Amino acid sequence: MTRLIRSLSGAAPASLTYPEVGATGEDRLPPGYHHLHHTLRIGRGRVAFETAGTAVTTWRMHRSSGARIRCEAERAAPGVPVEVSAGIGPVRFAAPCEVIWTAYEETRTGFAYGTRTGHPEQGEESFVVDLHPDGSVWFTVTAFSRPAAWYTRLAGPVVPFLQHAYARRLGRTLRRIAAAG
Repeated sequence: MTRLIRSLSGAAPASLTYPEVGATGEDRLPPGYHHLHHTLRIGRGRVAFETAGTAVTTWRMHRSSGARIRCEAERAAPGVPVEVSAGIGPVRFAAPCEVIWTAYEETRTGFAYGTRTGHPEQGEESFVVDLHPDGSVWFTVTAFSRPAAWYTRLAGPVVPFLQHAYARRLGRTLRRIAAAG
C-alpha cells in the first residue's frame, strides 16, 4: 500500500525544506522546480521485480551506484531519516533526507525521500520499480528540486544535468542487480 505522509495543516513537517510533501506520488509535479522523470526497463518477471524492489528499499541500489548512505533503518519507511552523500574521494556533498512515502505492493515497490535542512537542494525524489502485466520490470526516478545552497545556485544548469546522470546510473545499476537476482 502506498502511504503518503503529510502534516494535518498541509504544510511540510518542520525538518523538511519544501511545502509540496508527497508530490512525487501524484500525477503532477509542482511548478517552480526542475523536474526529472527517468524510466528504464530493467528486467522481466517476478524474480527481477522482487530483487529490484528489495535493492531499492534497502539502500542497496544507492550504495552499489557509489553513494554513501547513513541510515539506522534497514528498509525505507515513512519518517526514516537518511543521509545520502556523493562525490569523489574526500570531496563529498552530504544530503540529509527523510522518507516521505513507501510502496510495498504486489506490482509496485519503492519510496520517496524529501530534503531536510542542510540539503543543497529543496524537493523530493522517488524511486519506484513496477511489474507490468506483460512481465516487464521498469524502474522510474521522479523528482522535483531547486537550489537551496549558494553553490547549487551558482552551478545553475549543471545540477539538473548531474541529477539526470545520477538517475541513469541508478537505473543501470538496478538493471545489473535485477539480472543477477
